[in-house]
Amino acid sequence: MKLDRLLGITMELMSKKRVTATELSARFEVSIRTIYRDIELINQAGIPVVSFAGTDGGFELMEGFFLTKQHFSMQDFAVIYNLLKGMEGAFGDQITSLVNKLGSLQPALLSQGEHEKLIFALNASEGEKEIIQALHQAVNDRRIIHFSYTNATGECTNRQLEPVHLYWERGYWYLEGYCLSRQAKRLFRVSRMEQVAITDMTFQPRELVDAPDVAEVQGTVAHLRFDLSAQPRVTEQFRDECIHLGTHIDVHKEFYLRDYAISVILSYGSKVAILSPEDLKIELMEEIKKIQQRYEY
Repeated sequence: MKLDRLLGITMELMSKKRVTATELSARFEVSIRTIYRDIELINQAGIPVVSFAGTDGGFELMEGFFLTKQHFSMQDFAVIYNLLKGMEGAFGDQITSLVNKLGSLQPALLSQGEHEKLIFALNASEGEKEIIQALHQAVNDRRIIHFSYTNATGECTNRQLEPVHLYWERGYWYLEGYCLSRQAKRLFRVSRMEQVAITDMTFQPRELVDAPDVAEVQGTVAHLRFDLSAQPRVTEQFRDECIHLGTHIDVHKEFYLRDYAISVILSYGSKVAILSPEDLKIELMEEIKKIQQRYEY
């Protein structure tokens, strides 16, 4: 993994006075030419590496780099260390290797201290862990995957995907790629993927272009008005759609699924009112009547 190697080379330079291309080549099991390319990338990232020719030549950091601490303070290392620790449960040995390298460079990270005030909870559940590691490998190897997927409405479909990105967002792991079944870019929540199979078929990366399903185009734009008592939750859930008007908060939100819109509105109880559209108001009232009938004797 290139990121692993670049970080490892940087740490070698920070922990030793001088290191040769041959030593780095043997250490990371790559060619000397690759090491020179990596050193150039490290320089471009703003870490000053100086090269020396001759029998005692090699690479070292520019004199004074440690004294200024212009790139990595202890707090910087703590952030990186805890971020990697948070991912360790999902990616296993690959991340553990990076964590150990940081720990050897800054032993203070291994003891209790200020860094423990910052926690990144990026671990996957036990059920997701093996899937995430397999998906990560598929992304690296550019291998097509097969899986069954259950969307938010409970519909199950079989998919073939060219996986491109695996990332964490708002408490969930997601996989993005080109869906061969839909001939378009798609995003899948890992927790909803089942029967994941990594094939031997490889692919060449292509430009990912959004092409939403027909069902997604037919969204409903709702104009909602919330009481101020609901402000903390409203601000969090509809961050970019909130309009604060002093005595209330207005939200214009597009819902792609009517059932989901109704469930969200009901969850706010009497703290929200639908201003438009009228047909959404009617659907809400019908749902309220169904709820009421459940409690009538």
